[in-house]
Amino acid sequence: MYAGPDSILSVFKNQHGGPVRNRRLVISAAVVVAASFGTVLVPAAAQAAPARPAAKGAPAGGVDAGPLAKPEAKTFHSPAERSVRKALPGTKGKARSGAEAGATAQSDATAQAEPAPSANEELAVVLNGRTTTAHGVELQAAIVSAPGTTLKVTFDWGDGTVDTADGLPGLEVKRQHRYAELGEYNVKVTVTDEANNAQVVNEVPLSTSGSDFTPHTPTRLLDTRSGGGKVAPYTSTRVKIAGNAKIPAGATAVALNVTVTNTATGGHVTAFPGGGQRPATSNLNFEAGQTVPNMVIVPVGKDGTVELYNGGWEAVDLIADVTGYFSRTASSGYTPMTPVRTVDTRSGLGAPRVGQVAGRGSFSTQLGGLYVPSNATAVALNVTATGPREAGHLTVYPSGQAAPNTSNVNFTAGQTVANSVIVPVGSDGRISIMNGAWAGVDVIVDVVGYYSPDSSGAFMAVAPHRRLDTRTWGSGPLPGQEYIWMNISHKEEGIAGYVLNTTVTNTRDSGFLSVAPDVNSPASYFDETAVWQDPPQSSSLNFTPGKTVPNLVQASSGGTNGTIDLWNQSFGDIDLIVDMFGYYETK
Repeated sequence: MYAGPDSILSVFKNQHGGPVRNRRLVISAAVVVAASFGTVLVPAAAQAAPARPAAKGAPAGGVDAGPLAKPEAKTFHSPAERSVRKALPGTKGKARSGAEAGATAQSDATAQAEPAPSANEELAVVLNGRTTTAHGVELQAAIVSAPGTTLKVTFDWGDGTVDTADGLPGLEVKRQHRYAELGEYNVKVTVTDEANNAQVVNEVPLSTSGSDFTPHTPTRLLDTRSGGGKVAPYTSTRVKIAGNAKIPAGATAVALNVTVTNTATGGHVTAFPGGGQRPATSNLNFEAGQTVPNMVIVPVGKDGTVELYNGGWEAVDLIADVTGYFSRTASSGYTPMTPVRTVDTRSGLGAPRVGQVAGRGSFSTQLGGLYVPSNATAVALNVTATGPREAGHLTVYPSGQAAPNTSNVNFTAGQTVANSVIVPVGSDGRISIMNGAWAGVDVIVDVVGYYSPDSSGAFMAVAPHRRLDTRTWGSGPLPGQEYIWMNISHKEEGIAGYVLNTTVTNTRDSGFLSVAPDVNSPASYFDETAVWQDPPQSSSLNFTPGKTVPNLVQASSGGTNGTIDLWNQSFGDIDLIVDMFGYYETK
């Protein structure tokens, strides 16, 4: 593998005697921007890197964590007793259940006699099903029949599709099916014994595992400052989701922008299904005096709520704004994208003019038909505020509507801060951004994906789990200007993207984290055939020295390769934590 003047390739062994991994040292693009209150590193178009040596630290390497963690399959069952006996075409007689099959048939003068007990009266079918993918199910029909009979089995999937198969007594006939649209279906299986004029039907209701997204006008569901009081340390508060703000009872997950404020000490917030087991992961981290927002996608509990846990030593105020929900009703699927910059007010990209958005000012920008399809119902963004002249917030909302009483990005004077945003698109394909501060701020927007009726990526929630923590993985922090490759779903077909929460901590310099798909397979790193990866020109989160910063990342899988890169685009070491909450599947 070529190691040119812009890269250094080294092979190393981790300090615990682990496998040999490849390391690349990359001097990537960054630009130093002078803001009114200091100098910060912010993402920019590719330029020659400053003549400054990269930070030295433990080699970056990679993580191959094995098979993709998947949710537990849903199962469905209908016993033999539910089999209903029917008369074949050309015969007359009432339908009889399996329990009635042995009863003597009543006939009138014109009715043809139903099959006698010797004519396969024991015919029945047992149905056992399970979900296999977001759109897929598998159904097994176990046939009970008199010996020596030849049978025909018909699967009516409830969506206009029918499959047929030959069957034999005692045989289990198995079929798989993919539904084009998510939802609930009634599947009917018919077993026919033509030789004995016998036929039985059994039915089983089932539903797909995946969930589609329905955009929701940004709406505040929780604000402890105006009701209920602060959330006490090491306790949680419940947020009603199902049945609230016109969110249906069948919502399976929700997209919330959660903000913690009025903090007296450091800590973290964890979002999880109401009434469920709290996971050992975090969604946002905070320090004393900070106001920190973060987007979360979290399953809704059986009681229709979501819990927000305060993992700090002192009480905090929590705010939760909904921007959409997931359900098993066909709506909008997700399509991930390689991040693309669509707005940068510093250069005038996507903005009405070059320069900061004035205090209390707003503007709209075109996305539909330009960066995403014209029928996109919502977009997934990473929105960055930089160079603010005073503290404030940004609100992102559909064009053509009044700005809601919600926030997406909170900032202090001179701070560069990013946050993940999911927002509905206006009927004209535009979104609007309002500066809630009284002084100017620059705004950067990167599009990372979109939701549309034509997209088939269905959300699959998994038990939250930690995929990476460089504080404990044995190879030390991630050095500046290097990346870690992470295998999440290599060789898994139909995985379009991942829902991750990334957190940087123990930061030594200002910079930003970028997440992008990798064209290389895990094997190519080990056999040294991996090709060069250019650093992305977009940011997933921004940080300054000594800060702990989280952000939700909806990362593209890059197809069956299933590997992503996490770039430290600063000149100092960082520790990186990655938690996984779900993925999008097209199968």
